[in-house]
Amino acid sequence: MKQPHLFDKIDLQLIRTLHTLLTERSVSKTAMRLGQQQPAVSVALKRLRELTGDPILVRSGTGMVPTDVGLKMLGPVTQILQSAESLFSPARPFDPSEARETFRIAASDTLDPLFLPFVMARIKSLAPGCRVEVHALSAQAQYAHDLGQGLIDVVIGNWAQPSEELHRAELFEDEVVCLVSSKHPAVRRGWTPDDWLACEHIAPTPAYPGWRGVIDEHLDRLHLSRHIAARCAHFGLMPRMVASSLLVLTTGRQYCQRFLQGAESHSGLALLPCPVPFPKMVYYQLWHERSHSSAAAKWLREQVKISASQLPHPQNSHLT
Repeated sequence: MKQPHLFDKIDLQLIRTLHTLLTERSVSKTAMRLGQQQPAVSVALKRLRELTGDPILVRSGTGMVPTDVGLKMLGPVTQILQSAESLFSPARPFDPSEARETFRIAASDTLDPLFLPFVMARIKSLAPGCRVEVHALSAQAQYAHDLGQGLIDVVIGNWAQPSEELHRAELFEDEVVCLVSSKHPAVRRGWTPDDWLACEHIAPTPAYPGWRGVIDEHLDRLHLSRHIAARCAHFGLMPRMVASSLLVLTTGRQYCQRFLQGAESHSGLALLPCPVPFPKMVYYQLWHERSHSSAAAKWLREQVKISASQLPHPQNSHLT
């Protein structure tokens, strides 16, 4: 016959009784403290003696004292009860000033170049003890899987139809425009939808097998196809590639406009309206049910949301 496992004979109430016996050193006082009858505590002490093979408490004068084995048990028993209390207590509020979390963010590099620096600066100013890791959404990325496994905490990007299996929140919308060289013929004479489709376009390297991207997904729905003459895995390099060629980069206005102003300004670029109508590009943050109720993850998502709201609004004056 199979012998019962030791853990089958132990429950948390028995551990609590043991701790109280060792600290009160009295069966009667233990019974009063636990709100039990004295015979019930005596039965528990008998069980504990059988399990340990030690008296645990012995008489000394008019009272009782723990045995050497009993004294050695006090520390571990206290830790078990503290761990159980922590395990089943309501989650404590997240205190960013004291936190030591590691936040893992996966993000598309098609985002406004100011956005992730805003997120990073905000997190590090409010939670200086936390680490922040920013991961790329590459061809090898399986963000839904990684969110579910806890490898990343939040994914930020734009999708025509975000995964229904994940929680999501909209961050901002962006108008679709075209970034071209200031010497591109369309800057002088304009263009028609057919002209735009026939141009040499530059597009991102597919993020994963079968990936089309929001621009080409929309064109597919319109039964249109553009001429993609170049692809690049590094979105941040595309504006400079456009500036020195006749390539056309079609993406969000906020991304493009940062390369026409401020530290990233490039005088060889121009913005043009896209002659094919596109819906607004919508950027989301996505997360898994696993972290939906986590206080730390909620705080992270709030910082992402606030950072998005603080992005400078694009100015129409830069559109040719």
